[in-house]
Amino acid sequence: MQIATTVSEVRQHVRAWKREGLIVGLVPTMGFLHEGHASLIERAAAECDRVVVSVFVNPTQFGPNEDFESYPRDFRADCALAESRGATLVFHPEPSEMYASDACTFVDMDGLTGQLCGKSRPTHFRGVCTVVCKLMNIAGADRAYFGQKDAQQLAVVRRMVRDLNIDVEVVGCPIVREDDGLAKSSRNTYLSPEERTAALVLSRAVREGRALIEGGERDGERVLAAMRRTIEAEPLARIDYVDMVTWDSIEPVRRVDGPVLVALAVYVGTTRLIDNFIWEG
Repeated sequence: MQIATTVSEVRQHVRAWKREGLIVGLVPTMGFLHEGHASLIERAAAECDRVVVSVFVNPTQFGPNEDFESYPRDFRADCALAESRGATLVFHPEPSEMYASDACTFVDMDGLTGQLCGKSRPTHFRGVCTVVCKLMNIAGADRAYFGQKDAQQLAVVRRMVRDLNIDVEVVGCPIVREDDGLAKSSRNTYLSPEERTAALVLSRAVREGRALIEGGERDGERVLAAMRRTIEAEPLARIDYVDMVTWDSIEPVRRVDGPVLVALAVYVGTTRLIDNFIWEG
């Protein structure tokens, strides 16, 4: 496995692979890789000839007073995991390599970004769209892999690729969970032992919501109310949102009449965690 820190290095490698007719996969990450990221890299390695993993804590998707400076980082461990799961190249640029000092161009979106995480993080998805678009352009990937844990991000990226005619297939991959149900997240490391136990309320709420729909409940507000009660019973948890939206367009819905995304964001202590499930109908 090789490591590149500049755009020109990545493009040099990719041009050589393309001359050989090889299929290139891209796994965009912010590093501090865990088994969720590992599953994306493994999927990419199984479906592509070469796999580029980006390790870049993107400053433009963090808002004021968010955890950009404290976001966990361990590049040596990231490289070891990426290599063990089949990565060919790790792209680890400095912010100055990704954003010129006078950069004034961004990728923004109306519609899909106004709900869920976009409500409390109004600039987040502009940063996500911008950096993902740049990474797709840099890597020249045939396929790009994203986890369903960030389901709104997955929907946003798919729409961006469609709307901008980016020649890449976006592949969504299932949520990877701890043995006790907690969704894998780099931010789980922020949790104290007591908070780690309390955080299980997210996956309990997800299971309860899914069970209600599987049992025939089609009133969205009843599903969400039951999930909220579960979370509110945990003293260390504070709800940011628990919402139901259409899976393709991220628009609020009141009834389960088609594919829906049921998503939640919850503060456990000071750590904001997310989880979700998709009901295809």
